[in-house]
Amino acid sequence: MERYVYLRSLITALLEDSPLTREEVIEDVRHLMSVGEEELAFYTMCSWLYEDALSITSSYYKRLVFAADELGTPESIRKLDELIEG
Repeated sequence: MERYVYLRSLITALLEDSPLTREEVIEDVRHLMSVGEEELAFYTMCSWLYEDALSITSSYYKRLVFAADELGTPESIRKLDELIEG
């Protein structure tokens, strides 16, 4: 599988399972992926998770960590561990 296809599928799965509800944010992430900006799409998704203080599960957080490693963007998930449900 080509790398960009792999990254898009990884981000798409995370987006679909995310607690994000703002349609404009979801569309922004999808648009960024459609123009080849996978890293920016992931960063945008993570930024809005944090900005909206949306609770995430520890398993979802682990998936975000994995994606950040795959994308080479560890800064994208900075502080997201604060959102893990207690």
